[in-house]
Amino acid sequence: MSAAFEAEVWREKARALRAVQDMAGADRAIAEAARLAPTDPLTTFLRAQSAYELGHPAAALFAEAVRCWPENPDVLRNHALALASEGHHAEAEAVLTRALAARPDWLDGQRVLASLRYSHGDAETYDAGFAEAVRAQPRNQGLWLGWFTLRAQQRDWPAARRILDKAGAHLGETRALAVARAFLASECGALGEAQTRLAALTGADDEFLVLCRIRTALRAGDAAAARDLALPLTATRLAGQVWPYLSTAWRMLGDPNAAWLDGDPVLHGVLDPGLSAAEITDLAALLRRLHTASLPYAEQSVRHGTQTDRSILLRHEPLLGTVRARLMEALRDFVANLPPPDPRHPVLGRARGGLQISGSWSVRLGAGGFNVTHSHPVGWFSAVLYVALPDDPGAAPAGALHLGAPPPELGVTLDPYAVIPPHVGHVVAFPSILWHGTYPFAAGERLNIAFDVVPTSV
Repeated sequence: MSAAFEAEVWREKARALRAVQDMAGADRAIAEAARLAPTDPLTTFLRAQSAYELGHPAAALFAEAVRCWPENPDVLRNHALALASEGHHAEAEAVLTRALAARPDWLDGQRVLASLRYSHGDAETYDAGFAEAVRAQPRNQGLWLGWFTLRAQQRDWPAARRILDKAGAHLGETRALAVARAFLASECGALGEAQTRLAALTGADDEFLVLCRIRTALRAGDAAAARDLALPLTATRLAGQVWPYLSTAWRMLGDPNAAWLDGDPVLHGVLDPGLSAAEITDLAALLRRLHTASLPYAEQSVRHGTQTDRSILLRHEPLLGTVRARLMEALRDFVANLPPPDPRHPVLGRARGGLQISGSWSVRLGAGGFNVTHSHPVGWFSAVLYVALPDDPGAAPAGALHLGAPPPELGVTLDPYAVIPPHVGHVVAFPSILWHGTYPFAAGERLNIAFDVVPTSV
């Protein structure tokens, strides 16, 4: 058996182990593949990626992967991310800026560079790379829209408007810019302008535009229009995104389907994973060491706090492995007590053979911190483990989790289905498609692990 063939066998073993989230086993397998094929581009990349996702130092491994596969931008991007995760922020930025100087239209690189700058404290000029890129390529619509999206995620509407105006001066009023202007008008509260702009956009809607139409209809109080737009999309890949909007429309209309969808209290619960006080204390110390950013990533729901990168429950630390096992056991017990399957229901209709983590992270909030209202379109159930809480968060409902109330920017006043105060060591589980957020608290620290799970067939 040749070394190359044997390396491929080990690589396939790593892929199979990764598919069942045996990350340590997958790491050992890909390390063996890399030993057998030390210059194979894909193997060196996967070796570095495995180490990075486990939370091991990986920058040197990515540097080797870049040497083996210099034309792959994903390898270069992840090299920068690994450098940043190890505290080498200037070097991480330099890796990206050098690449972007040669190829300013590398959108993913521009986004990552801006995100790194913002999360490490540059809230003013974090998007300078986009500004330089559009000067170099003023007729590149993708760059203009990428820059617009970056500022829109921060809800910096004046800056977003200036970007669109500059783009229009170079490109003319393209359909993509017209869609962006309609979105901007709606999100800024210029409802009449938004409705006029949306009415002028004929032809097939893309995903972004149809969600804009739904949000605008809800802002206008036209729940029936929002329902009619959202309902057909529940049979498409947009289903995870539109279910919360459909819930809001049904509730506004007094439709009993709202209670069927997400109004049953049995769909959410408070769980005890059985972690000891000592384990919670050690976990808090570990999580604090992992919160290295100065600001949250621009696309996240965190305000006045930070969120970790990578999937925290898949890291290498033994304590996190223990916590993960306890959390998954608690979630399996919760799922086992759900109502009978309903094939029409987006939550109760899913298979219940097993569970896997589809994402996990830690949030650390300071005084005034909260999560804006949002949902998780790709999850099945979401959950949060409370690790540390303020001694005195303020008057209720300060610091509590609220479920079911739509985002305030939609201008729709609906009470939450539940308001759940946090307790250290407890887990709250709820459907991922359910609107959720937290109330600000006065002072102190609020530290948690949040995660999404999805069903598997076994």
